[in-house]
Amino acid sequence: MEIRRGRSIEVDFFRGVVLIVIVLDHIPGSMLSHLMLHAYALCDSAEVFVFLGGYASAAAYTAVLARRGENAAKMRFLKRCWEIYRAYLLTAVLTLVSGAALELLNLNRPMVELTGWLPFALQPWREAFDILLLRRQPYLSSVLPMYVIFALFVPVAVPLARRSTWLALAVSAAVWACARPLAALFSIDDVAGWAFNPFAWQLMFVLGIVCRVQPISERFHASGTARWLTHVAIVAVLAFAIVKLFVLTQPLPGTHKQNLSVERVINFAVIAWLAAQFVRTGSIAWLAQRLPAVVTVGRTGLVCFVTGTLVSLVVDTATPHTFNGFRGVLVGLGGDLAAIGALLMIARVWSSWKGRQRGVYANGAGYG
Repeated sequence: MEIRRGRSIEVDFFRGVVLIVIVLDHIPGSMLSHLMLHAYALCDSAEVFVFLGGYASAAAYTAVLARRGENAAKMRFLKRCWEIYRAYLLTAVLTLVSGAALELLNLNRPMVELTGWLPFALQPWREAFDILLLRRQPYLSSVLPMYVIFALFVPVAVPLARRSTWLALAVSAAVWACARPLAALFSIDDVAGWAFNPFAWQLMFVLGIVCRVQPISERFHASGTARWLTHVAIVAVLAFAIVKLFVLTQPLPGTHKQNLSVERVINFAVIAWLAAQFVRTGSIAWLAQRLPAVVTVGRTGLVCFVTGTLVSLVVDTATPHTFNGFRGVLVGLGGDLAAIGALLMIARVWSSWKGRQRGVYANGAGYG
């Protein structure tokens, strides 16, 4: 596994892919979205995104802890919490402004309803207050509020996972098992308000933390037990795909995703195990080195997530939905390519700007 300045190129590559997939999945006319994880599994990119968030958070916490100590590591995540909260507010504003613009221009009526602009226009002060307090999250901003909560608990979760893997997993699993009553207690059990129950989804985040601070040894990976697990994982992935494609002809209730149902966890776990085997062989690093633009998206994750919401709204609005057949496929693919190109360009521009800023401060020009 290649490490660059403490970062894993494989993790950044996976994060880049997931961010691109999230944008495509929120374009109703997307053609490529039909090939994504949700099409043949009971889980989707959300599990991958949250798991990698936990992994990256643990890596960042331990890196700051090693260089500057515990207090600095805690302060880093308090600051990170504020950064995510600001990103959430910006995403909410962009979503609402987009909805207002579409309503004014009488465009893309389904998307106007998804953005939450209509209830906001009726009760702006109440809706704004609920958004500030995380009680309501406009379309596409709903994953960020739970990240605000997770960032607060990183200084607790990472040290616990470092001391005892099993205790960390047991506590996380217990909270996950009680997620629905806990959500009801804090009045976040309404799917329309909280698309992701943080008491449930913390399990994915903690799994990512554990995999970073207590990775499976190479000795175990080379054992017969690991090979047996790989065979089981292959069979399980195929079984879940068959169920998804041929048995579940109707979408599952939204509460399955909101509360991270057990079948989603199991499906993700077997896919993650197979992905880990590809990482071990160097296949993912080889691919990442040949697709550096995707890695850049992963390294500018928060910026790409926020701007990606706007990209998906713009592309969906600009893509005609009146074509069928082969022409419809071409239009959908054109929208997909435009969305991917826009996200890659945003990541490159932001990364270049940040690089210049670091250079300015390193040379002392950034000080008054």
